[in-house]
Amino acid sequence: MSGPPTAGTRPDEVRRHNRAALLRRLHVGGPCTRAELAAELGLNRSTIKALVDGLADAGVVVEQVSVKRTGAGRPSLLVLPQPRSLWVLAVDVGVEQTTVAAVGFGGEVLGTRGWTLPRGSGSPDDLLAKVGTAGRRLAERIGSEPVGVGVSVPGVVRRDGYVHEAPNLHWAGVPVGERLSAALHRPVLVGNDAELGALAEHTRGVATEAADMVFVSVDVGVGGGVISERAALRGSGGYVGELGHMVVRPGGRPCYCGCQGCWETEIGEDALCRALGLPEGSPREAVVGELRSLAGEPPQVALNRLREFTDWLGLGLINVVNLLGPQLVVLGDLLAALPDAVVDEAAATVRERSLVSRAVGGIRIVASPLGKEAKIIGAAELAFQQALAG
Repeated sequence: MSGPPTAGTRPDEVRRHNRAALLRRLHVGGPCTRAELAAELGLNRSTIKALVDGLADAGVVVEQVSVKRTGAGRPSLLVLPQPRSLWVLAVDVGVEQTTVAAVGFGGEVLGTRGWTLPRGSGSPDDLLAKVGTAGRRLAERIGSEPVGVGVSVPGVVRRDGYVHEAPNLHWAGVPVGERLSAALHRPVLVGNDAELGALAEHTRGVATEAADMVFVSVDVGVGGGVISERAALRGSGGYVGELGHMVVRPGGRPCYCGCQGCWETEIGEDALCRALGLPEGSPREAVVGELRSLAGEPPQVALNRLREFTDWLGLGLINVVNLLGPQLVVLGDLLAALPDAVVDEAAATVRERSLVSRAVGGIRIVASPLGKEAKIIGAAELAFQQALAG
């Protein structure tokens, strides 16, 4: 949320700022009373009344008596966001599966469409055309147009939506934002998948209270998203977070980036398949199923089977923590399915061997509660950030 208006701000700018703050509070925090809105946003009751009345007239919110009413006095009305009044299109372009979702004000999913493809198959033109078609069909079903579009892509993504490189998709130089905006006639924001995973966890997951956090994502590739002082850390070009290409094993396995021994070659999906005794390139469902089965075994069984994988995971996390010093590290995608014993062992390694972790008395390392949904949630929140600010 942006800071308060400064002296000299025009009245219409103040109203727009206050309206955006109220919308953001309802979208993320859910229903609450006018009194709670006034207290949390630091606004007087007459301002809140004017804002809520205006939003109610526009159909964006409704007010109703809480079903949990207690006491004998006059009941307080809850201000409830109306999901279909404002909704965005969220797109998760994955290596093996693409999902398009309509997400309403307040976070409710209004509808989804998706399809699977063999790894790395299909041209960007074909895939983006299917995304456009899916988006238009969802809009027809809902009966209105989205207020924005957010897209998650597993690659190096510029701020303007230009995908410089997405190796696991075999994409290079694809103007995703420009093409989808032309197809959908709506503004389109594009982000790296791990960056949007971090946004999702910080907005609706386990990291809502953390000012600084790192999201580590393992799918076919390995990526990272960084929240610093409650804002996404993106760098001048938007290219922050390629944690998978941190070299941890000089002279190790070749990586498509041109280096050898990247962290991705030791903890990426193929590395996890090798550790589990599965063929490289096995379907995601098979990998997750094997991890869930292993999670049901005694902790030492999981540790013995994934010993080398756990060691490389811990080593990379030590570097991440020493470099970025987060309060919290969230493990997402396939890492979210790891047995608890493996996560605990990696966390213990970081506590023992990271200078930064020892200095602050330990850094929490947890599995993502959002799992595979983090990217689509993050894409929606990216779109809502812009849509609710106007």
